[in-house]
Amino acid sequence: MSMRAVLEVIALDVEDAVAAQAGGADRLELVTDMAADGLTPSARTVAGIRAAVDIPPRVMLRLADGFGAGGARGLDRLVGVAGELRAAGVEEFVLGFLDPRGGVDLAAVERVVGELDGCRWTFHRAIDRAADRDALRKRLDGLPGLDTYLTAGAASGVDDGLPTLIAEAARGGEPGYEQQIMVGGGLRLDHVAALLAEGIDAFHIGGAARPGGWDGPVSVAAVAEWRAVLDGAAVRQPAG
Repeated sequence: MSMRAVLEVIALDVEDAVAAQAGGADRLELVTDMAADGLTPSARTVAGIRAAVDIPPRVMLRLADGFGAGGARGLDRLVGVAGELRAAGVEEFVLGFLDPRGGVDLAAVERVVGELDGCRWTFHRAIDRAADRDALRKRLDGLPGLDTYLTAGAASGVDDGLPTLIAEAARGGEPGYEQQIMVGGGLRLDHVAALLAEGIDAFHIGGAARPGGWDGPVSVAAVAEWRAVLDGAAVRQPAG
């Protein structure tokens, strides 16, 4: 029996989402404004994508560039947006906030998560900018719905972060390390085999799904190539 690795693709609009699904993606991350590293898309865009595809979308909860929650006013706005999306039927989310010293802004995270009614969510690459990754994980441990960390292992990308990713994968099951590691950020196809060999089985692509760059759409062929590589390198489990 083989375990299918998870492939998540960034989608900016319905065209992206349809192409990602056609190429074999398992999940979408819905954002807008990649110049700001991905912000919350409009409710209209989210609704259109949910109507167009069958694979689950995770919607970014982030209203401004950077990894802060935007102060009291910004946090109030974000909580309102989270509540509106949840009321509209969105069931999966992406979020993450740091304080000015690089620690997790637990109060902001808890307040937003409180609007999600137990929905599953990803703590995004803010972890790669954290002053202490281990401390961040342990402070978030036990928050309802947290099932994934999206990380490159380093702010600069997977090339530099590989040792951290491998070390964290080896700690799977420890307090703060129960969540799935989803690798993204400078991820290339040639990283896949080594990551799968260490038990990492979730992968996130954005620019790699767009041969024409961020001004172009997701390519079915590019996503299909990732799907084929992941399936071909999938870790095989012993029978019985």
